[in-house]
Amino acid sequence: MAPATKTQRTSALRNAGGGKNQKGGKITKKFIINAAQPASDKIFDVAAFEKFLHDKIKVDNRVGNLGEIVKINSPGDGKIEVVAHTEFSGRYLKYLTKKFLKKQQLRDWLRVVSVSPGVYELRFFNVVNEEGDDDDE
Repeated sequence: MAPATKTQRTSALRNAGGGKNQKGGKITKKFIINAAQPASDKIFDVAAFEKFLHDKIKVDNRVGNLGEIVKINSPGDGKIEVVAHTEFSGRYLKYLTKKFLKKQQLRDWLRVVSVSPGVYELRFFNVVNEEGDDDDE
């Protein structure tokens, strides 16, 4: 019998259970939202944001259906950790963060930046003062 080719080996590995989205596999995604800088300046309430996420995150198209599937906790230092045991999008978390900022009228000063996969950070917009325009002569 001839040895297996490379494509036969990779397809065999693919069918052997190496796939991501199989029904029996458990999916766990962890997201961190770092709001330490605005929280230390006392313009961002981390506890209110945590409650907002509890109230607004949808699981199976229903609000308030978190149960054991999605866990939200605040380990401290202005960070919020979201652990999901189901399909969960980081873009959805970013959308909810922007919605909270808009509701609190902070969207003009803060923005949501993806620092690395699964980690989001709230940063201030860079405001540059143009001192040369205001000269009184």
